[in-house]
Amino acid sequence: MLKVGAVAPPIDAVGSDGKRFVLYEQPGLCSVIYFFPKAFTPGCTAETKRFRWNYNELTLAGAGLLGVSTDDGTTQCDFARSLKVPFPIVGDADRAICRAYDVLWPLLGVAQRITYVVSPPAGHLPGAPPRRVVEAVFHHEVNITAHRDDVLRFVNAKFQAARPR
Repeated sequence: MLKVGAVAPPIDAVGSDGKRFVLYEQPGLCSVIYFFPKAFTPGCTAETKRFRWNYNELTLAGAGLLGVSTDDGTTQCDFARSLKVPFPIVGDADRAICRAYDVLWPLLGVAQRITYVVSPPAGHLPGAPPRRVVEAVFHHEVNITAHRDDVLRFVNAKFQAARPR
């Protein structure tokens, strides 16, 4: 698992919404990237529904949202459509994104339930790609509600701190 302060690996993938998601081009206060093991399982369905229920709150605070699992793209599209998910979900069948973010369970080969909050692009040299840094890491395999609540608390605190007084 990546630690706070680590440079977030780039993500460039087509999401369930049919659009290309490029992490380093995402605007806003931060990007929330949540990893989950498999679509259509009870825990992953519950987690995705909770992020769907709070999508507007996250968006209004300036956060982007992306879900990633080790399913293929077709499964992710079916999953997103069945849950009416308003944010992109990416299938990572080759596990390249999951490996880069160090979220794979050993032996099982599926993603752990880990969420990263990634900063907006940080200062960089002209002509160099912007860096994005991990600002927070949340890992709850069983208590999905606590997982989502931790993310909301962090994003809301970041939003409040960024507001002019």
